[in-house]
Amino acid sequence: LIPLFVIIGSGGVGASLYLMRLAMFNPDVSWDKKNNPEPWNKMSPSDQYKFYSVNMDYSRLKKDRPDF
Repeated sequence: LIPLFVIIGSGGVGASLYLMRLAMFNPDVSWDKKNNPEPWNKMSPSDQYKFYSVNMDYSRLKKDRPDF
C-alpha cells in the first residue's frame, strides 16, 4: 500500500508544480494589470515559454511581427 501512496502523492505534487509554473511563467497569464497589462507583447521570438519543445531552436527565430 505504501508504493501506491508514494506514486499518487508524487503525481499530485508534480501536477501542482506544473500548474504553478503555468500560472507564474506563461505569458498568457497576467497577474499585474497595472504595470504590465499585456505581457505577451513584450516577449521576443527567442523566448521559450513552452515546457517542452521537440526539434525547435528558439535562438534562431527572427521577429516577424510589428511593434505596438
